[in-house]
Amino acid sequence: MGRRRGGFGTKVHVGVSGLGLPVRLSLTPGQAADVSQAPALLEGVSAAVVIGDKGYDSQALVDALNARGAEAVIPSRSNRKPPRRYDQERYRDRSLVERFWARVKQYRRVATRYEKTARNFLAFVHLTSIMVLLQ
Repeated sequence: MGRRRGGFGTKVHVGVSGLGLPVRLSLTPGQAADVSQAPALLEGVSAAVVIGDKGYDSQALVDALNARGAEAVIPSRSNRKPPRRYDQERYRDRSLVERFWARVKQYRRVATRYEKTARNFLAFVHLTSIMVLLQ
């Protein structure tokens, strides 16, 4: 996707279940912040624990998760004073997302991003997610 279509690249955001299966997918321009997609990924999903990387560190997100009764397992960014505590044992379960992406990127069209439009690329990511669900 060229500079006209959202910068040098795009980001695919995914929410996975405790079994590593996709629940929600969204696509944003490369320059968009990760934390901006958290409400859309969590909308309508009930979870006891939400695990994310440092890109999802936001006090507003943590407060929203606590209000829903979910535990936020998100490490603090390096510039956060003071750093927020999180469960490092549970954070290891973030590997479920990494393993999901490893399975999706086995499909060459997703790994190399052949599609020119965001709509077509997201459609193919949805298709490969279905293939992961069927395995």
